[in-house]
Amino acid sequence: MNLDGTHVAMITPMDADNNIDEEKFRSLIDFLIEGGVSGVVAAGTTGESATMSHSEHQKVIDIMVDEANGKVTTIAGAGSNATSEAQDLVKYAEDAGADTALVITPYYNKPQQSGLYNHFKLLNDSNNIPIIAYNVPSRTGVDLAVDTIIDLAKLDNIVAIKEANPDLNKLANVFSQLTKNNLTDNFTVLSGNDSLTLPMISQGARGVISVVANILPDEMSDMVNSALNGDYDKARELSNDLFDLMDVLFIEASPAPTKKALRLMGHDVGGLRMPINEICKENEEILTEVLKNHNLI
Repeated sequence: MNLDGTHVAMITPMDADNNIDEEKFRSLIDFLIEGGVSGVVAAGTTGESATMSHSEHQKVIDIMVDEANGKVTTIAGAGSNATSEAQDLVKYAEDAGADTALVITPYYNKPQQSGLYNHFKLLNDSNNIPIIAYNVPSRTGVDLAVDTIIDLAKLDNIVAIKEANPDLNKLANVFSQLTKNNLTDNFTVLSGNDSLTLPMISQGARGVISVVANILPDEMSDMVNSALNGDYDKARELSNDLFDLMDVLFIEASPAPTKKALRLMGHDVGGLRMPINEICKENEEILTEVLKNHNLI
């Protein structure tokens, strides 16, 4: 499976009653596809998966697969802190026709490395859908060690990792070990941090699962594609131009700034589910200024 490019960690639009707004979700997918992205992610962290019921989780996966209709890669969020629950979600993603499942490391219970490996190995052994492991220690409290990542890369259905640990020295070690184990052709590294996408590509990453692409899918895609094509001068210029937007979208708990930005741009994506609140007035003013600087409002 080719996972090169920009894949969007989509927000989930809500209606006035704070239920999933299918029409606006479909419109968002169309907007992103028109912006030139390579893939879309439903029911990820940015999509507020932590506050979705199982039926809602399944609903957004179904909408994504149907609306994308083979035009871009469809990535279904399918993680949980319980292996049995993750298994159910991965199986649903496979049956729904998603191209791949994004599985976060189990959170809160802080399993040891052997537990992390066995969690992913069970999902690998009991499903046929390709799986992207998602490592984000700032949210989960656990970090996939380099040796564990290499062991996962040897499994048939673990095809990639979304790496959101910002330690570039660790990443260099990962690529070194992938090379020594002849795994670079079979395992893809994707950036989990927009601002580190360019340096990660320079080390060997093949793209990003992006938050900022909700706002500027065309420019983020252009930056990633330029880097992948070896045009680092253009990629660097675009990355530097986007940095203030990448930064401000995490000025408060995600996805609150991203949803606010989309609403300011005229996209009626609705509100947030508790416990995430709207961003404060001071930060809204900062966000507004950044959007104005990019001629988005």
